Amino acid sequence: MRASTYSPLLIIGIAVALLAGLPVASVGLNLFAGGTSETWSHLSHTVLPEYIANSLWLCLGVGLGVGVVGVATAWLTAMHDFPGRRFFEWALVLPLAVPAYVMAYVYTDFLQFVGPVQSTLRDLFGWEFGDYWFPDIRTLPGAMAMFVCVLYPYVYLLARAAFLERASGMLEAARTLGMGPWRAFFMVSLPLARPAIVAGIALALMETLADYGTVAYFAVNTFTTGIYRAWFSLGDRIAAAQLAAMLLGFVLFLLMAERISRGRARYHNTTGRNRPMAGAQLRGIKGVAATFACAMPLFLGFVLPALLLLKMALTDGDAQFGERFLILSRNSFLLAGTTACIGVLLALLLAYGARLSQTSFSAGLNRLVGLGYAVPGAVIAVGVLIPVTRLDHWLSGQWETWFGHNPGLLLTGGIAALVYAYLVRFLAVALHTVESSLAKITPSMDDAARSLGLGQGETLRRVHTPLLRGSLLTAGLLVFVDVMKELPATLVMRPFNFDTLATQAYTLASDERLAEASTASLAIVLVGLLPLVLLSRQISASRRR
Repeated sequence: MRASTYSPLLIIGIAVALLAGLPVASVGLNLFAGGTSETWSHLSHTVLPEYIANSLWLCLGVGLGVGVVGVATAWLTAMHDFPGRRFFEWALVLPLAVPAYVMAYVYTDFLQFVGPVQSTLRDLFGWEFGDYWFPDIRTLPGAMAMFVCVLYPYVYLLARAAFLERASGMLEAARTLGMGPWRAFFMVSLPLARPAIVAGIALALMETLADYGTVAYFAVNTFTTGIYRAWFSLGDRIAAAQLAAMLLGFVLFLLMAERISRGRARYHNTTGRNRPMAGAQLRGIKGVAATFACAMPLFLGFVLPALLLLKMALTDGDAQFGERFLILSRNSFLLAGTTACIGVLLALLLAYGARLSQTSFSAGLNRLVGLGYAVPGAVIAVGVLIPVTRLDHWLSGQWETWFGHNPGLLLTGGIAALVYAYLVRFLAVALHTVESSLAKITPSMDDAARSLGLGQGETLRRVHTPLLRGSLLTAGLLVFVDVMKELPATLVMRPFNFDTLATQAYTLASDERLAEASTASLAIVLVGLLPLVLLSRQISASRRR
C-alpha cells in the first residue's frame, strides 16, 4: 500500500524533520554571525583549551572504563554459568536509572571529609586533619568514575546481545581449530562484537558530552559548562552558539569515527548455527571471581547510591518536602507527560507514514528526526532559544503595532519552547521503539484492511494501534523518564520560578545541601526504574535454559 505523493503523513514528516533540524541549523548559522566577539576571543585565549582538554580526557577515560566493564560483564553473563548469573543478567542494567549528576551528589556526600567514610577512618585510627591523604572525588578522574558507573550498561546490553547472537557456530568452529577460551574470545568473539561494543561506547560518550550537572558540580570545565556560562554569566549568545557548534562537532566525530575505523572490514556471521551455547561452568575460585566482577559494578552503580539516597531522604531530606515537593513533582510530571504524549503521537505518524510510502525519502526524514538524540541538551537549548527568541520579539512588535501594548515574550516565557526542545532531543527514542514494533506487523494485514474498505487512517486506528499498544506505552515511558532526568536544557530554558525535580536537586547540591537534594534525586531514580523493570524482564526472558 503506497501513499500518494502529497500524503498528509508525508507533509507531517517533512514539517517534523524541519522543526527537529532547526536547532542544529540555528547553531550552525550563528557560528560566524557578527564575526569574532570579544567574549569568544577571551574564551579562546583563556578557558577554551581547558574545555577541549577536559572533554577529550573525559571521552578517553569513560570510553575505556565502560568498554572494559561492559564487555567483561556481558561476556560473563552471556557465555558462562556461575552463582548469581540469572540475577546479574538483568540487574546489571539498573545503574541506568541513576542520572550521573545524582551519582555525583551521592558519592560526594559519602566520601567528603565529614562524610561517613573519612569519619570512620579517623575514629578507627585516631587521625586528625592533615594526618592522611584521601582522594578527592570532585576532580576529573572522579567525574570519569561517575560516568563509568552509570553508563557501562550501554556497552553491556549491546555487547551481550552480540555475544549471544554469535555464540554457537563461530566459537565451536574456533575450538575445533584448537583455540582455547581466551584466544577464541580475543580472536573471534571480540572482533565479531566490535560494532556493537563501539556503538555502546559511542552512546556512553554522547551522554558524557551532553552532561552538565556532574561536570558543573565537580568544577570540571567542559563545553556544556562553557555554553551555560557564556549564555547566562556573559550574556553572549554568539559565543554560546560557537561553543555549542564545537560540542556538536565532537558528537558528529564520535558518530563517524567507528564507521571510518572499520574501513572495508565486515562482521557477518557466516554460519547458520545461532543457538546460544551452553554456558561454561565456573565453580570454586573462578565462580567467586565471576560473581564479584558482576557484583561490583552493580553495587557501585546502583545498590550503594540507592541505599545512601534512601537513608539521606529519610533522615535529613528536603525540609520543603510537603507542598514545595508536590509542586516540583507536578512541574516535572507536566513536562514529561506532555512531551511523552506528543512524542508518541508524532512517532506513530512518522513511522506509519514511512511504512505507507516505502521510499528512501520518508526513511531519510525519519533518520533526520532520529539524529536529535545525538545532540546534547545544551546545544539544543541554544539552538531553540535563538530562533524562538527572535520570533518572540517579532510577535511582540506586531502585537504592539496592532493592539497598542507589548505583551512581552509569549513563547520563551512559557513551557512551549521547553517541550519543543525535549521533543527535538527525545523524539528519536519513541520513533525507534515504534518503528521496530511496526516492522513486525506483516504487510498482509494492511492489504486485508484495504480489501475490507478501510482507509489509511482507519487502518492505523483500528488495526495497527491496538497491536502497537504495548510498544506505544513503552515508547511513552522511555520519553517520560528521559525528560524527568534532563538537566541542561531544563536549566537553560525553564520559565521563571518554574523548577523541576532535576533543577531542585542541582540547585540544592550546588549550595552544598546534599542531604536535602536527596529527596528530589531519589524521586528521579524511582521514576527511572520503571522502564528498566520492563527492560530487565525482557533480558531475563531472552535466554532460558
